[in-house]
Amino acid sequence: MYPEEIVAPIREDLAGAGFKELFTPEEVDAVMKESGTTLCVINSVCGCAARNARPAAKLSVGMTDKTPTNLVTVFAGVDAEAVAQARKYTLPYPASSP
Repeated sequence: MYPEEIVAPIREDLAGAGFKELFTPEEVDAVMKESGTTLCVINSVCGCAARNARPAAKLSVGMTDKTPTNLVTVFAGVDAEAVAQARKYTLPYPASSP
């Protein structure tokens, strides 16, 4: 687990761009049952998320008329149960990092 003072600005990077934070497996399941398309970003403090994942997710929103209806994020290394549940929806593709 990472200290909140490190995590807070990283969370805000996506939350400020309109991504809803999910903290529990139940929240993940609920949003995945909603109609429409869901973009779920598995956020992290790692450099890959900082340099590639978060900027790409933010840039992708609104670029076309096919913007997902549900923009959500879970935080790896912090909200472990929510991340584990979100990763079930990405199968058969494995996580790019633990």
